[in-house]
Amino acid sequence: MTTLLVIAKEPLPGRVKTRLTPPFTPREAAALAEAALTDSLLAVAATPATRRVLVLDGTPGPWLPPGFDVVRQCAGGLDARLADAFAACVGPALLIGMDTPQVTPQLLTVDFADCDAYFGPAEDGGFWALGLADPDPALLRGVPMSTPVTGAVQRERLVGAGLRVRDLPRLRDVDIAADAHAVAALAPHGRFAAQLARCTAATHR
Repeated sequence: MTTLLVIAKEPLPGRVKTRLTPPFTPREAAALAEAALTDSLLAVAATPATRRVLVLDGTPGPWLPPGFDVVRQCAGGLDARLADAFAACVGPALLIGMDTPQVTPQLLTVDFADCDAYFGPAEDGGFWALGLADPDPALLRGVPMSTPVTGAVQRERLVGAGLRVRDLPRLRDVDIAADAHAVAALAPHGRFAAQLARCTAATHR
């Protein structure tokens, strides 16, 4: 069985999803972030795992379902924070972010029997998921984050280490309003889609 990790920021106005503003207000952007995080956590909660961990920058809120251990993100860049999250794991681990509310338990159910790593590419050039049979923080440290080549560099780091890599489907992160609408259409019954509908209606009043 696998440890499932979600790395996230507390959904506070002005601190999360700032690229959704405009067209949405900072409060609406935070509400969308909370909905995306909730959908992601519920998908993880429904996935078989030995342990579920929220690696959080901030304080847990009522959006956190039961069954999760909460650990604080370390200081430093995203590569350091991802590396630190894996460093705390014993045995296989799969990490996702809070930007893909369309994720499902089926996507998150992985088997390391015939591979050493799982890699989930994102449409923006990054990655939405990373799984390691033997979590090694050195595989992440120094990878340039939030660039169009982040995913390619990270995957090459895995291959260069001699790991057998299995690719997960390419998913779209929610960064800007167009992403939000596209992702909501893929998961129309989720909390994110419902929150987007409310926010969109509010902006047209």
